[in-house]
Amino acid sequence: MHFEQTPAPHAPPLVSVPVVMRRVVFALVPAALCYTWFFGYGLLINFVLVAVGALLTEAAALRLRGRGTRRALRDYSALVTAALLSFALPPLVPYWVPVLGGGIAILLAKQLYGGLGKNLFNPAMVGYVVLLVSFPVEMTQYVPPQMGDIDYRGLSFVEQLDYTFLGHLPAAVDVDALTRATPLDIVKEGVRAGRSVAEIRGGALFGDFGGRGWEWVANLIFLGGLYLLYTGVIRWHIPVAMLAGLLLPASLFSFIDPVHYASPGFHLFSGASMLGAFFIATDPVSAAATVRGRFIYGAGIGLMTYVLRTWGSYPEGLAFAILLMNATVPLIDRYTRPRIYGQR
Repeated sequence: MHFEQTPAPHAPPLVSVPVVMRRVVFALVPAALCYTWFFGYGLLINFVLVAVGALLTEAAALRLRGRGTRRALRDYSALVTAALLSFALPPLVPYWVPVLGGGIAILLAKQLYGGLGKNLFNPAMVGYVVLLVSFPVEMTQYVPPQMGDIDYRGLSFVEQLDYTFLGHLPAAVDVDALTRATPLDIVKEGVRAGRSVAEIRGGALFGDFGGRGWEWVANLIFLGGLYLLYTGVIRWHIPVAMLAGLLLPASLFSFIDPVHYASPGFHLFSGASMLGAFFIATDPVSAAATVRGRFIYGAGIGLMTYVLRTWGSYPEGLAFAILLMNATVPLIDRYTRPRIYGQR
């Protein structure tokens, strides 16, 4: 009698890497559409450019390593990196910034460590931090939301393409007239200048809790995170721990001195708090693997994000917090391993 024997593993996985990665991309679609509605077409254009840079870099790196490219390029991991990095980039950047960012994310944070599943640091955050440190002027070109009571004229899709690839703007319009500081930057600089948080938040760019437009994007990112939890792509430990690590010190300092410290709601609905909690910090490769470790890892990200936002040099500290905690993951996993049954 002849028995068929196939190579291990003999039990097929319930979900594959491409399925997981597609779910992550799909979960970001509503937030991406909302972002485009309020802030223009820059996010979509940046996503395409980051994806081009990431895919080309991955293909070249795999060829140099003598590895096959077809399967690796079809696992959608590069597109997830592109999606996360495009959310972090300002809408008004030259084409070479997102292309370079995608290449840096894949080459320095992924392929140099051995490829998918072996990277120590989150690739999207590595790409963002390198761009932020290297090109500070280009990385501050954010725009205000396009709302009726805000005096701002956004760029059309053609005008956005013209600026991205050729650096041209409509007549009598310059970059300074289009860009604005982010709510996080406005609050930080205003407090440093001696103004109260309540006075600063009276501006047109602020909503009920955080920045106008940004609040809607954060809400849809939260719904996307719930979808990932429902489908089992992520677990709840890191998002809950990270948001708690951010909101607890924010609540404490705001309660003690509300004049100089923003409310926890502002920190929750401004910047990349929701994106970091549900989509970036939960990266299964660079995050802690044990249950206790996930709580420590998430809480550390939240706490450092608050510290860097409040007293650091940059308005947003999430990317630096994630990379710093990525570096501690081997130590966290080592000391939070479950005790083997029968041993003390």
